[in-house]
Amino acid sequence: MTVDYTDLTKTIAALTEGETDTVALMATLACEVHHADDRFHWTGFYRVVAPELLKIGPYQGGHGCLVIPFSRGVCGACARTGEVQLVPDVDAFPGHIACASSTRSELVLPVRDGAGRLLGVFDIDSDFPDAFTEGDATALQAILDEVFATAG
Repeated sequence: MTVDYTDLTKTIAALTEGETDTVALMATLACEVHHADDRFHWTGFYRVVAPELLKIGPYQGGHGCLVIPFSRGVCGACARTGEVQLVPDVDAFPGHIACASSTRSELVLPVRDGAGRLLGVFDIDSDFPDAFTEGDATALQAILDEVFATAG
């Protein structure tokens, strides 16, 4: 199964229309994205809760790490740099945090509000190596930017 990002974008827009609560938006996106593709084995958010600190937010899948500093892992790298992290082989990523030993590849995207403030990161893990494409990153970033533009 591959994602039809046009349909996913429309579905998420319909489900989140008028919603501004960040946690409600995160929960809805985590669920919809997680169930959109068989490659997505853990799908969720890490929220900025203090300077240089992420805590787990709404997610789908097995347990995740509860706390991730900006200085560690793929999620930390995304939060620190503000750039998408597309990692085809997590074992080759320096400082990777193995929240689940089955994870082989990872895609992490920054989540910002309409003012450009970093709210957190959106993390997708796959048990398959090299599971994600630039197309996934571009489409998912567009969805995140649209949904969180009015979050507050």
